Amino acid sequence: MSTRPIYDPYLDNLKSPLIKDESDGKTLRLRFDVAQYKPEEVTVKTVDNRLLVHAKHEEKTPSRTVYREYNQEFMLPRGTNPESISSTLSTDGVLTVEAPLPQLAIQH
Repeated sequence: MSTRPIYDPYLDNLKSPLIKDESDGKTLRLRFDVAQYKPEEVTVKTVDNRLLVHAKHEEKTPSRTVYREYNQEFMLPRGTNPESISSTLSTDGVLTVEAPLPQLAIQH
């Protein structure tokens, strides 16, 4: 009886457009459209193996209140070092989050 590899959704599709080959290995690259928010209204953080992107905007005038909120959650590959994650916000409001893929994920 042969042992089947355990299915791991984190390792699916290393040829995905989310994965970029860099000179020092593969990098996970995610993009989020947060053009409706000011840079100070956008937060990026990790909790366990999840990347959380949150943006919140509120405008008050005497006649109305405008409230917008954006939430995205992405499961990171097992072994991703949260300290190695970087993010940049372009002038046109595209947030790019990058993280080197752990060797564990690449070698399978």
